[in-house]
Amino acid sequence: MDYFLLLPEGCVCDILSFTSPKDVVISSAISRGFNSAAESDVIWVKFLPDDYEDIISRYVSPRIYPSKRELYFSLCDFPVLMDGGKLSFSLDKKTGNKCFMISARELAISWGVDTPWYWEWISHPDSRFSEVAHLKGVSWLDIRGTIGTQILSKRTKYVVYLVFKLAKDHDGLEIANAFVRFVNRVSDKEAEERASVVSLVGKRVRRRKRNVKRPRKRVDGWMEIELGNFINDTGDDGDVEARLMEITRLHGKGGLIVQGIEFRPE
Repeated sequence: MDYFLLLPEGCVCDILSFTSPKDVVISSAISRGFNSAAESDVIWVKFLPDDYEDIISRYVSPRIYPSKRELYFSLCDFPVLMDGGKLSFSLDKKTGNKCFMISARELAISWGVDTPWYWEWISHPDSRFSEVAHLKGVSWLDIRGTIGTQILSKRTKYVVYLVFKLAKDHDGLEIANAFVRFVNRVSDKEAEERASVVSLVGKRVRRRKRNVKRPRKRVDGWMEIELGNFINDTGDDGDVEARLMEITRLHGKGGLIVQGIEFRPE
């Protein structure tokens, strides 16, 4: 006998609200007593970020959702643009934690402004943003992305990724350094000393290079390379910066297509 059928729906909602989105879905699949409660806005509004109404007000294209459950899963499956298309927002389906991608236009890219012979700004059919940055050729590669910890989910570990593609004629991207730092607590020099080694091409890395982070393909067809990670405690640590750079071996580099830098819950 399914004893949950005997409980008032409000009681079942209270029980489910102390679980996770994943648990709610599983519970509704194994018990008819959870079915109705699992559709209730009372539950799903608790899984949405506290500032979800403010985030919705900043959408580039406002949307209307029939229920909080549909809003939740839409944000998990379909990232939305906000702040004039400068930022992409979505939710982690299992936890409801916030995920942001900073568009290439909002990144600090050395030689990326008003120098079309080094970097050009183009549209890309697979990008969620209107423009991506295409590296034509530089010797000094330096890309930074910064976000405020106050808008991220609290008590959450974040991993930061450069989201990119490689042109067929890419060159000089075998080795670079990457790090993530709290701007107000860690200096550039300190961060550079503990920077990790990454390869944007992966398979061309020399075998003697150990612990080299390699890219992986995403479900959306782009590649991503981990730049570092951090724990966002209470959201009062100011800005956090992610950086990819190759400024010591001044050989030619080209063929990198940057969509943005993503801050994603682990």
